Amino acid sequence: MTTVRLNSADPVSIDTDALIVGFGPGNTPASGAESLEAAFGGRLAGSLDAVGFSGKAGELVKLPTFGAIAAPLLVAVGLGDSPDLEGLRRAAGAAVRSLAGTSRAALALPADTAEQAEAVALGGLLGAYAFSRYRTNGEQKAPVAELTVVSGESGPAAERASVLAESVALVRDLVNTPPSDLWPAKFAELAEQAGGKAGLSVEVLDDKQLKDGGYGGIVGVGQGSANPPRLVRLAYSHPEAGKTLAFVGKGITFDSGGLSLKPAASMDWMKSDMGGAAAVLGAMIGIARLGLPVNAVGYLCLAENLPSGTAQRPSDVIHSYSGKTVEVLDTDAEGRLVLMDGIARAAEDGPDVIVDVATLTGAQIVALGWRTAGIMANDDAVRELVVEAAGAAGESAWGMPLPEELRKGLDSPIADIANLHPERWGGMLAAGIFLKEFVPDGVRWAHIDMAGPAFNKGEPYGYTPKGGTGAITRTLIGLAERHASI
Repeated sequence: MTTVRLNSADPVSIDTDALIVGFGPGNTPASGAESLEAAFGGRLAGSLDAVGFSGKAGELVKLPTFGAIAAPLLVAVGLGDSPDLEGLRRAAGAAVRSLAGTSRAALALPADTAEQAEAVALGGLLGAYAFSRYRTNGEQKAPVAELTVVSGESGPAAERASVLAESVALVRDLVNTPPSDLWPAKFAELAEQAGGKAGLSVEVLDDKQLKDGGYGGIVGVGQGSANPPRLVRLAYSHPEAGKTLAFVGKGITFDSGGLSLKPAASMDWMKSDMGGAAAVLGAMIGIARLGLPVNAVGYLCLAENLPSGTAQRPSDVIHSYSGKTVEVLDTDAEGRLVLMDGIARAAEDGPDVIVDVATLTGAQIVALGWRTAGIMANDDAVRELVVEAAGAAGESAWGMPLPEELRKGLDSPIADIANLHPERWGGMLAAGIFLKEFVPDGVRWAHIDMAGPAFNKGEPYGYTPKGGTGAITRTLIGLAERHASI
């Protein structure tokens, strides 16, 4: 894992392999790197102009220093006008990501405050991520091993950034792991190990306990696979806590669609369908490591959705943990079936709010694209709180409604509710309305649909790699921090 530290030294004198410097319009160096132009004899701005660099956000160029400064390589990264914290994270991440295979790098971006120092450190650490578990030919270069952030700050910014980055890296690793190496029982085993190491109490229910306990949704989704389902409960408590949060994550370790089989083109990245459970695990570990004065419980609803002679069928009726019956019209609408059990169980912990996280619907991608999660809730204030926490963490999210008129489309002639709305329109919202049915009266609840943001099928950008992104992990930690301060 990449390490990070703060250093108040003049960046031109730092002994490192590459110096990353942020530039604004006019190729003006970031605060803290004012000595750079003099070190280059007043020729740096002209050299940057000559290669077409202008300081716009997202621009990046590398220049040899020829001994003008201690670092042999200068990486100029554009900041644009007055970059916010997310702009700093992205600039740091893009620059560090471009240095894969470099041992050491220093970042001279605006870091005059503790918040800026943390943003630069976190962006750099996230940009240094690489998933090389299955590489045998050396094509995947190792990430930068050591990062130095030029800052006069001396507080816990680097330590907090490290905790957040390691939580996100765990989530990315899990999402990137192929289903042949991450089935429900294996996921539960890893959660026990990582959660226990962080000081969480961990309880795992196997398939027999789930069946005996009435978890019909989780059992039904997992019954078609040779790898039986699991439910993992993680718990963290603090003696000074006044609030309790409950997180529920969808953990479909592979989703073929079941008997309602997906097209092949929609199936090749379905190893990511456990991204919600991974985010809950990562967040719970981060909350524990930060020692936040809040109580938190996390539920990982783990199953593998495959077709077989034992798989659930369209038209089956299942009995949920809440007692309500559900007609299964589409076995590919399985995420809501495992979540309904997790939500009902989480309510028994008496939380102040329940937040479920899921790669739930393709309709989320249609409505909001690949990078913006949809947030729904049974309480307007809760919805806005989640949106604000996501924004503060640098994760794009947008509040969405739960229109009452869509509920009628979930009526079933033989059960309490059906798992699919007959119309394709508003599919993300209809899924949220379905989940709302399993939230007990008086319990505040929010639903995060991150089907797109959890997995980047395109090229890397900013601090975001190709593949698993670790989305919403930082949002959940931020929610815990906000409740800790209430």
